[in-house]
Amino acid sequence: MQQNYDAGHIQVLEGLEAVRMRPGMYIGTTGTRGLHHLLWEIVDNAIDEASNGFADEVDVTLHTDGSASVFDNGRGIPVDLHPVLGIPGVQVIYTKLHAGGKFNNENYAYSGGLHGVGASVVNALSTWLTVDVFLNWTHYRMSFTSSADPVTGKILAGEPTGPLEVLGNTRRKGTLVRFQPDPSIFEDVTFNADTVARRLQELAYLNRGIRITLKDERVQDPQKRDRVFHYEGGIIDYVRYLNADKTALQEDVIYLEGQKDDVIFRTAIQYNDGYTESLFSYVNNIPTPEGGTHETGFKSAFTKVLNDYARRIGVLKEKDANLGGEDFREGLTCVLTVMVKVPQFEGQTKGRLGNSEVRPIVESLTSEKLIDWLDNLKNAELAGKILAKAVKAAAVREAARKTRDNARKTSSLDATPLVGKLASARGRNPVDNELFIVEGDSAGGSAKQGRDSRFQAILPLRGKPLNAEKKRLDQVLSNEEFRSLITALGTSIDENFTLSTLKYHKVIILSDADQDGAHIRAILLTFFFRYMKDLITAGHVYIGMPPLYRVQKGNHVWYAYDDKELDSMTKKAGKGYTLQRYKGLGEMNPEQLWETTMDPSQRKLTQVTIDDAAQADRLVTILMGDKVEPRRNYIQEHADFNHHDDFELPPQQQGGA
Repeated sequence: MQQNYDAGHIQVLEGLEAVRMRPGMYIGTTGTRGLHHLLWEIVDNAIDEASNGFADEVDVTLHTDGSASVFDNGRGIPVDLHPVLGIPGVQVIYTKLHAGGKFNNENYAYSGGLHGVGASVVNALSTWLTVDVFLNWTHYRMSFTSSADPVTGKILAGEPTGPLEVLGNTRRKGTLVRFQPDPSIFEDVTFNADTVARRLQELAYLNRGIRITLKDERVQDPQKRDRVFHYEGGIIDYVRYLNADKTALQEDVIYLEGQKDDVIFRTAIQYNDGYTESLFSYVNNIPTPEGGTHETGFKSAFTKVLNDYARRIGVLKEKDANLGGEDFREGLTCVLTVMVKVPQFEGQTKGRLGNSEVRPIVESLTSEKLIDWLDNLKNAELAGKILAKAVKAAAVREAARKTRDNARKTSSLDATPLVGKLASARGRNPVDNELFIVEGDSAGGSAKQGRDSRFQAILPLRGKPLNAEKKRLDQVLSNEEFRSLITALGTSIDENFTLSTLKYHKVIILSDADQDGAHIRAILLTFFFRYMKDLITAGHVYIGMPPLYRVQKGNHVWYAYDDKELDSMTKKAGKGYTLQRYKGLGEMNPEQLWETTMDPSQRKLTQVTIDDAAQADRLVTILMGDKVEPRRNYIQEHADFNHHDDFELPPQQQGGA
């Protein structure tokens, strides 16, 4: 180690070098999510033009050479010389960190990208990037590249290949940005069309009337190449889409909007006959899965106004207690979106709005607009249905509370009934401990013998748990398998869920790689998603990946996790090998289960993540809800039970852990 430390050891990173040196600081990861983050940065710039009224079309193209391009028919990036730097505006934006037109409110009243690093970071992490500007009847172009200096070998990040070019006259207006992600930076440089389509669809719902087109040139079939997202109803259409596979309580969608002190507020609400709440909030088109001051203000006003209304019309008597917010939100599907001039995001994933001034504004607007809606006589019937559903929800919640209390009194929600079922870990540090939820006693026996009991616990499931999507909270709490799981985790559930008391920071679902195993995974993930969502969002839920095949030749043993790996291994083994196909975990002896599926140094895990809560909610409804047709259609299109990644809550993140 270097002992001397002086000024000569201080490294100065100039221009965009810092971005290439530490890409994770700017885009979070160099995996698939980071790759798509590049595209979101350019798309967000185009959407900012549209949401501020300067554009109404955004076109995204995934090209055959692996590059992506984004066009908007807005004002066009400035090409005149910067008064201080003396270079064209487009060059400033794409080569200088913290440079852009979004730091004041003169160019954009509301913006999703306020830190001014997006465009330049995309440039720095691309092998090449080209910007075409169509402005004042003139077509301009500027190109950039990241390449090695021929003399020093040093990588020059996002350097202009030449001056701003004038290519001729044009009738077009707007900006076209095309870039090629650098394969030396990213683990994979292949854009996923479905991931891109989901985000573009979401943006089209949030920005009423904007037409967003996705063209995937990599697709041969011209019928499947183009997708167009355009919704004149905006978030009203969004709520209908989210409820499409549920049974709606009413045909109409409740829509409230208002503006106060530069905060724009919009919400769309529709109830269904389910038992869970689906509320999705956004700030300046950015999802806020962790909520924040806008959600708090909305929920507070929503609960107070409906309680006051219930008393006014006699549904609640003087002696009755107020209904809880969760009662009014049972079966609620809601999209809440606010526009804030200078949003401040908090939380581990920057997914929570922190602006304190937003809460009273949203609270005031929600109260005012909801009271107006309730006072309209044509809404009286629906208002009555909402109150009746809330009263019933309160009764069920009270029954669930009594179930919990009685269970605790009879020790059925503490550790006593788990003796002989849960094999606890000896270690007492939750951060290090892992809980394997295993299908059946046979696999449970192997897992108990094969585990490292210092930090690994095993909970065998004696039977299939309930499908939580179709059951009320009191019914979930009456299910022995779920009660055992709740007790083992130590967090309680639903409104009483507490992440700080979690006993195992890795919760690993370990089931067979067949249809029954996939069904158990789906049931458990549905339960976690509906009643312990923070367990997933905090990154504690994983899918174990047992191998499908064991190949042995002499003393050499290989394990294959899919048919592709099997083909590779049999070729490597040559002639004279023996092949074992595992039909289930119970066929593995403890040593095999340990070395393939439980040993942290060798196993493969899939971490379950929720990058898109609204799409995950819809998928859970399709797969686990009452309607058969949507489920059949989805399974016919997507399911492949010969692979391990067919039945989790997408999007997800693959990798060893």
